[in-house]
Amino acid sequence: MFKQIFSLVILCSFFAISSFAQDVQYFGDKISEKKAISYEKLVKKMKKKESMNVKVVGTVETVCQMKGCWMTIVSQDESTPKMTVKFKDYGFFVPKDISGKKVIMKGQAYKEVTPVDELRHFAEDAGKSKEEIAAITKPKEEFKFMASGVILLNE
Repeated sequence: MFKQIFSLVILCSFFAISSFAQDVQYFGDKISEKKAISYEKLVKKMKKKESMNVKVVGTVETVCQMKGCWMTIVSQDESTPKMTVKFKDYGFFVPKDISGKKVIMKGQAYKEVTPVDELRHFAEDAGKSKEEIAAITKPKEEFKFMASGVILLNE
């Protein structure tokens, strides 16, 4: 009996330790967490540039609910614009339930005018109502990011 209880305690301890060890998940290229700048700092740097290669930390607001093929990043400062993130070569996706989580992304940040049909497509993927989708009538200049790798932080 003692051996069975001891074995059970050891097994439970192993699972507890291994669950703590998995504090991040990788998608796409395996990247490091080092030298990532904040999303707010990226936005300031992009005022003077059209594009730049960078590693950035941000908070996920929404994720494509069809496949996890794009996400939006937001700042705590509501005056900071959102950034749409897509994944290089459509080569990987992120989980659909990561809204509110922090991520580190490596890739290219750039500015682009998003046409109405693409804005409507994103709204549809995000589960917006038909009325909200129909209200999209003008293209929009946006911050975008083409990620080659993403780290999902489990904070």
